[in-house]
Amino acid sequence: HVQLVESGGGSVQAGDSLRLSCALSGSIYGSYCFGWFRAIPGKEREGVAARDSDGATTVADSVKGRFTISRDNAANTLYLQMDNLKPEDTAKYYCAADAPWYPGAPSLLRTTDWKYWGQGTQVTVS
Repeated sequence: HVQLVESGGGSVQAGDSLRLSCALSGSIYGSYCFGWFRAIPGKEREGVAARDSDGATTVADSVKGRFTISRDNAANTLYLQMDNLKPEDTAKYYCAADAPWYPGAPSLLRTTDWKYWGQGTQVTVS
């Protein structure tokens, strides 16, 4: 059984930085893909950044150059470094693990097919 627990959210000013953490526990395999997603009430959840099984990363255009996804294998933790935050980044952020990844697969920023999800952490930017 896999568990994901997010932390690091909070209320910040525009231009500030935050680093979200996602603690991974259970049967986490090195071949897993990982992703960060966000949701705003009344809107669909959207992909923010993802990391495939080879460690290659992809980020949404809306956060490109500001957000970075990384993983510390020794600490069993996934991170989302968020710099130069904007009010439109206000959302609840979720980490996810284990999505199908193969040649020709849809972008890992898709919100479907992820097997494991955390409970989310709120980020508010004013």
